Amino acid sequence: MTQTQIRVRRPHWAWFVAGVAFVALVGAAGFRAAPSVLIDPLHREFGWSTATISTAVSINLLLYGLISPFAAALMERLGMRRVVSGALVLVAAGSGLTVFMNSSWQLLLLWGVLVGVGTGSMALTFVATVTSRWFVKHQGLVSGVLTAAGAAGQLVFLPVVAQLATHSGWRTASLAISFTALAVVPLVLIALRDKPSDVGTTAYGATGKEDPIPATSGRTASRALQVLSQASRTGTFWLLAGGFAICGASTNGLIGTHFVPAAHDHGMPTTTAAGLLALVGLFDVIGTIASGWLTDKVDPRYLLGAYYTLRGASLLILPQLFAPTTEPPMWAFIVFYGLDWVATVPPTVALCRRVYGHDGPIVFGWVFASHQVGAALAAVGAGLTRDHHGSYDIAWYVSGGLCALAAVMSLRITSHGLDKARTTS
Repeated sequence: MTQTQIRVRRPHWAWFVAGVAFVALVGAAGFRAAPSVLIDPLHREFGWSTATISTAVSINLLLYGLISPFAAALMERLGMRRVVSGALVLVAAGSGLTVFMNSSWQLLLLWGVLVGVGTGSMALTFVATVTSRWFVKHQGLVSGVLTAAGAAGQLVFLPVVAQLATHSGWRTASLAISFTALAVVPLVLIALRDKPSDVGTTAYGATGKEDPIPATSGRTASRALQVLSQASRTGTFWLLAGGFAICGASTNGLIGTHFVPAAHDHGMPTTTAAGLLALVGLFDVIGTIASGWLTDKVDPRYLLGAYYTLRGASLLILPQLFAPTTEPPMWAFIVFYGLDWVATVPPTVALCRRVYGHDGPIVFGWVFASHQVGAALAAVGAGLTRDHHGSYDIAWYVSGGLCALAAVMSLRITSHGLDKARTTS
């Protein structure tokens, strides 16, 4: 008789890391988006103006982008596990302590600063760090899945938070967010590891010994600023940052902020318009994962050129699609635009990693900061356009033109430019 030995093959540790990162990113997206459904309850109880409450949301959004490069540098110094755990504790504190507030400045501090810093520390630079350290094979696909966690977080959390705020009060919703953030901390401490060598392995798909992560010394802020100084000397950085600023302007800043009121201007019920915007998030998940898969197979510069071109074309025709009811052309726009929403992230992460090596996550942090700045400028600019001209039409056309510019910028990142940037950095 012969004995057959069945060997159970354990999953590579990289997949555990990616799974924990996905959970943390889903939570971060939900925590960051939750204030939007608490505006009315806070206004009713405290009498604070919508502008005051929105200021807390604005601080949250701005810090979400600006803290990213410093968080990436802090992950180099302290490790991902400590930074993400600390970020979750900040979110829990910022959300939970709101139940005791009685002044608007406390809202700005708690939900604006604490939650903004916490969620910003788990922003897309976390995606870049995880994929750079743990994956050689399927880097683009994993980037796409983790990026899609942002959209998934909003889809999962917002309906739940809205139900809790409506039926049990906004304090219950805030405490639920706080407890959820704390519940993820043990999972991070158990499964998240800073680098493959910590568990005696190499990155998934690696064919040889992993490259050591350069040791860093000094202050985290200095590290982040040093990387910015080096990267800003290359034309590639400005092409990436400029294109990503337009990306933010044409998504979060314009569609994310003004689609609902623009549709309402044309007679569409607010609830219907909000439902369409939610569908954009649903198709965003599909599009981003597909973009990550394509990034492993197609030159990311060409992907960015195609994405920006198609997005610009869709924005140019959007003014003709608004109507009191949702006609087939508007449904087509929602599907198409949703697939393209953050499809730009995986190829942008790939380019930062390809050009700047171990500095790639921090460089992407600065590129992502430009994304949020572009979003903020577009949100204000589109609002001013509506106030002065009575419609958003000019904003859609300008954004469409800017997307064409972003496509050109992406395609101008030539192979020679990549080599030059890599040598400089």
